[in-house]
Amino acid sequence: MNYAQLNDEALILLITHAQPQALHELYQRYHRLVFSLALNLVGDRATAEEITIDVFLKVWDKVNTYQPNRAKVSSWLTSIARYRAIDVLRQQRTRLNGHHVGWNDHLLHLPAIRHNPEEAADITLRREQIRHAVAQLPPEQQQALGLAFFGGYTHREIADELDTPLGTIKTRIRLALQKLRELLADEKIG
Repeated sequence: MNYAQLNDEALILLITHAQPQALHELYQRYHRLVFSLALNLVGDRATAEEITIDVFLKVWDKVNTYQPNRAKVSSWLTSIARYRAIDVLRQQRTRLNGHHVGWNDHLLHLPAIRHNPEEAADITLRREQIRHAVAQLPPEQQQALGLAFFGGYTHREIADELDTPLGTIKTRIRLALQKLRELLADEKIG
């Protein structure tokens, strides 16, 4: 059987019949999407890899919970990933005595030239303002923007992975960038 030619729902049906090759094909199709989403949420590659593995193990163990009339397979997978990432963040928050670690922490890892404490404070303030602005975007725009900028996906790849029209993805990213420009202009960020 050529699993690559099967649609997602057919793969899910085969997974319900304990066909590991079907799970492998589903993984091949969606592991980058799941990983990118997890990375955007937790900000750590190793943790995102663990979450990705957890998602596909859950698919194998709980495949009967998938309801095709409620969501596409890709949406179901991203939902599992999102909930798993939230669980991980809660655990980290507890372990780190209340320090929140989120996908926006990518901003912390951006290189910064720090010549003096004043400049360092300015950079920290800008990053916090950016995090706050991103948090005000609708979830679909946050997801598209995160996949494009932190996941390294092209607009076409995002559209394919999310099973969403390319024009919709471009619009989400364009609107997100416009909104960020407005919000950050209000904050007087250059």
